[in-house]
Amino acid sequence: MTALVARGLLYRRIRPRPSKITGHGSGVFPNVVESETKGTVVAAIPARYASSRLPGKPLLLIGGRPMIQHVYERARQVELFARVVVLTDDERIQRAVEAFGGECQLTPAECASGSDRIAWVARSWSESAIVNIQGDEPLIDPRLVASVAEHLVAHPADDIVTLASPAADEDIDNPNAVKVVLDRQGYALYFSRSPIPYRRVATQDPMLRHVGLYGYQRSALLRLASLPPSPLEQAESLEQLRALENGLRLRVLTVGSAAPGVDTAEDLERVRARFES
Repeated sequence: MTALVARGLLYRRIRPRPSKITGHGSGVFPNVVESETKGTVVAAIPARYASSRLPGKPLLLIGGRPMIQHVYERARQVELFARVVVLTDDERIQRAVEAFGGECQLTPAECASGSDRIAWVARSWSESAIVNIQGDEPLIDPRLVASVAEHLVAHPADDIVTLASPAADEDIDNPNAVKVVLDRQGYALYFSRSPIPYRRVATQDPMLRHVGLYGYQRSALLRLASLPPSPLEQAESLEQLRALENGLRLRVLTVGSAAPGVDTAEDLERVRARFES
């Protein structure tokens, strides 16, 4: 089954425990995955201090705790992970992660993207698969993370796994909401900041918005990081297009909905309001 419903998810070979979830802002999740394959997947959380729109974003407080701590603690709910590690080029983030008992590793400032940062350290890892969780996703649902991790283990021939959900009306013309179209088997054909597909004829099928959670087979990640930026990637400023242009396949699992990340000051205030409600 490749279609997942975000509230009441069904997974292959995953046994969810009874959930205590009362809403994205509650922060209360059970350990959502039990698996005989524990130890083969790492959760990597790239975190940069020098955000152009929100400097120091990983350390901004939400409900009295830094944003990166919320992301880390939600990732820890997935028992399939051998470990969860924050990757950063800033010692302030490293100190904050270690202060709440998390694992952190410093990476070179020259790493151009989160996937480059992960690939830099993944060369020394023994685990076969990696889930890239963005450090600005304090409301991320551990069940969605679990679905990506489990798919990587169950389908080692899939190079990269990611998610998509139905686009809201306000997403369609928003270039910050990346859209994706799929083939009949659920693999990505193209990602764009433009509305795709163009609706020349009315259809009931919803446009899909990409959810920026990635799972990589380790070999695919190392190959991707070794490739130069591609023409379509540079045109759209979307790194996943480098993978498509070079023949890597991206499996897209569709979900009913996904919590928003924090890109702007307005996003931050909306997320803070959820924790206060």
